[in-house]
Amino acid sequence: MHPRSALGSPTPSAASRLSDSSRSDGGRQFTRNGSVSEFEIERPLKMNTSSPKRPGVRRRQSEYGAESALRASVSRLLTAKARPFTVTGHIPMDPASLVLFFRSKSGITHSLDFPINIDYDTPPALEVLLAACKPHPTPGFDVYPDRETVFYPANLPLTATLEIANHPILDAVRNALFPALPMGHYLTALRDKLEVMVTGARMAPQPRTLRNDGRVATICVTLPVHHRGGNMIVRDAEGVEEKFFGGGGKPSEVHWTAFLGECEYEVETIQQGCRMSFTYAVHLKTYGAAVDPLITPSEYFLDLLSPVLSLSRGRKIAFYLTQDYGVNPSEGLAESLVPHLKGSDSLLYHALKVYKLAPELHWAAGGYVWPIDRTVECGNDVLDSPTSLSSMGFPSVFGSPARSAKSIRGPLSYYGTPEEDDVEIMKIEAHNLRMRVEESGAIPLSEAEIFILSDWVPGPLAKERVYFVSNGELEKLIVNVLLVIYVP
Repeated sequence: MHPRSALGSPTPSAASRLSDSSRSDGGRQFTRNGSVSEFEIERPLKMNTSSPKRPGVRRRQSEYGAESALRASVSRLLTAKARPFTVTGHIPMDPASLVLFFRSKSGITHSLDFPINIDYDTPPALEVLLAACKPHPTPGFDVYPDRETVFYPANLPLTATLEIANHPILDAVRNALFPALPMGHYLTALRDKLEVMVTGARMAPQPRTLRNDGRVATICVTLPVHHRGGNMIVRDAEGVEEKFFGGGGKPSEVHWTAFLGECEYEVETIQQGCRMSFTYAVHLKTYGAAVDPLITPSEYFLDLLSPVLSLSRGRKIAFYLTQDYGVNPSEGLAESLVPHLKGSDSLLYHALKVYKLAPELHWAAGGYVWPIDRTVECGNDVLDSPTSLSSMGFPSVFGSPARSAKSIRGPLSYYGTPEEDDVEIMKIEAHNLRMRVEESGAIPLSEAEIFILSDWVPGPLAKERVYFVSNGELEKLIVNVLLVIYVP
């Protein structure tokens, strides 16, 4: 099967058009939703938006200096709030349950229990660990080999009972540093190295060029080893810096700090004790319907879908999406929802991909469907339009009622009964909206030769809303989402 555009795919005959409410084809009968050809409009309640004016307040000259200082402080605060590049916290765990296992160069496995305070006692395993470490690439400290920061070699086995995957650290990093990350994008953490700093050691600024593994952030977890000094300084690409004190390896706390991949960091001199920390590389992975999916439909679901596709060969069929996504169809294409599909919509989309089909998402409303590359545009009323209500003899918010009788659907009298006028007004508004929809590029489902598949009793549908002005009032057009497939 070759993927092709659903709206442009040929069909065997014109008999497959959906101008009727039902269709029978060799014993196969499909029923359309009865409301598919009617536009659904939401009209907001009219409210009194007028509010009493506040009395003016005369301020003294002495207040302007304080207000200026306040505004400057607020500006700095909001600037930092709008561009966070670091986040810190602590892991809610008992440090006594933390154990580090490693294998030395001689092939012997050692274990290191926490918390540690080398001022009172230095565990033998810590001395073995320090002997196996290598100097950290710290520029400018080659003349002080005894003060270098060291790290445990990556070729020697190392593991710990601490796994950040068991704690909501990545969720906190995502919420703080990547709040706009769309669905289908995930953060994964890969342990980088174990860094050890003893008394007198410091780490010079580590530029991002030393971390060219494609990471988007770095997490540094300070282990519960007592020390003084060793504050971490993080700078962003513009030179703004933040300092983290980390608690000095208190035995009751395990601190962590995360910062963006574009930042550089350094650690101040260790005045006393030993500082040990794990660093993790945070990578951005993309999964979802458009790339590598994380879910696979069950065989039972695929078996249910198979006869539907077999009986629909040579047709363009469509399913309504059922989940709400809170988007504005006038601002984006329906295809932009693919990474955000959820629930039953995601299940159906992935199942169709298993059959090597090319599903497409289209906006649809009132029996019309928009092409895959078009948004929903309803436009606004034109006062001198021959189909506007004011020209039809009805009152308008822009002027007094006219007495002429012009109608595209027959003669209309301003002196008719209110019920007749209401019916005629609804017909005129529906016609105007239909004209706007067609001008925005939408075509009837019958012309697109799209056959909608639905249950005997239609269930809930995805409803997105587009604002438009009709007869001087703000209204909302209800737009659905169609999952369209051509079955060759």
